Amino acid sequence: MEHFKRYHAQVIPFEDRVVIIEGPVHANAIETLQMHADLDAFRRPKEQQQALMEIADLEEGRIIVARDQDMIIGYVTFHYPDPLERWSEGNMIDLIELGAIEVAKDYRGIGLGKQMIGLAFLDDQLENCIVYTTEYYWHWDLEGTGLNVWDYRKMMEQLMKSAGMIWYATDDPEICSHPANCLMVRIGKDVPLSSKEQFDRLRFRQRFMY
Repeated sequence: MEHFKRYHAQVIPFEDRVVIIEGPVHANAIETLQMHADLDAFRRPKEQQQALMEIADLEEGRIIVARDQDMIIGYVTFHYPDPLERWSEGNMIDLIELGAIEVAKDYRGIGLGKQMIGLAFLDDQLENCIVYTTEYYWHWDLEGTGLNVWDYRKMMEQLMKSAGMIWYATDDPEICSHPANCLMVRIGKDVPLSSKEQFDRLRFRQRFMY
């Protein structure tokens, strides 16, 4: 299967300047940039930058960044499922995880998350893939946003729906461990029926549930 990637860039007005959204970007481009100090939700900024470079080098990997001049102030990652998670068990070449999305606090509220995700799907780039994301409340910045867990989930659902992702049921224990957690999925128009059926088998280990 071909992992079709085509670079795009968009300009977003921000205060007295502009923010650039671009991608998929190569590892060497990420290396020339700085990471905003607030991008520490998953690991320290320098370590996160290295992780972005490693994902960008993967055949299936995609990194979309938002930058203010030479500083990364937001990013979205796409890659194969983590080997430790059930989603990797089918060894599906057309199942891609929207793994992490993060925007520095000073740049929130202008739609960067929505713009970054939308850019990733331009030109039918992911129409031959099932793209999923697992939303866990313990990853959410409830303190920084002042939102409760249900308002934050609603915000994340609206963000993912902007790219055509919808809620899917599953019996995955981590997702089922809290009612705010959820699985959201976008099945590309060129995904074969065999892959859709295989994904259903991954979603539910209790076969009577689907």
